[in-house]
Amino acid sequence: MKPIILASSSPRRQEILKLLNIPYQVKVSNIDESYPSDISLEQVPEFLANKKVEAVMRTYPAGHEIPWILGADTMILLEGKLYGKPVDNEEAVRFMQEFQGKTHQVITGLALFNGELMFATSRTSITNVTFAPMTREEIDWYVETGDWHSAAGGYRIQGLASCFIKKIEGTNSNVVGLPIFELYDMLKEQGYSILE
Repeated sequence: MKPIILASSSPRRQEILKLLNIPYQVKVSNIDESYPSDISLEQVPEFLANKKVEAVMRTYPAGHEIPWILGADTMILLEGKLYGKPVDNEEAVRFMQEFQGKTHQVITGLALFNGELMFATSRTSITNVTFAPMTREEIDWYVETGDWHSAAGGYRIQGLASCFIKKIEGTNSNVVGLPIFELYDMLKEQGYSILE
């Protein structure tokens, strides 16, 4: 298998590539995360995933062979508002207060560039996550653990927040940040086999 450049420093995404035995290298793309006002909020993560791939592509000099590149971006959508990563404890508390007792959407956009065919494709995966009602004491306890750091929406599905997650409709790997079914389907479509 050819190595894939992962345009993300996310340890969770790296764990999923390891699980699939896909050789990879990390090349972080620092992009401007703004997006056009004429796209729907559900399309924003896919738009940003494509931007990440393009940013990594631009790091290769003209005439240089560009490898396979994978970009991903995960955001949370609740009541017409997008949530990224909380910047501090106060914002993490606010996110939990707004999520508790409600269902939000976890949206991951994937972008894959096939360096052999010079072809790019992208997809979006959406999972509904329902939080149980939480007391202020539970929210404060959770935020004090620090488990929210560097996580979209301020929680990880495989972390302590799972104490409060009542229901998931969709794929667990999407909430982790790299939907395995969509990734496998995109790779298969491009002739990249992980069945070796």
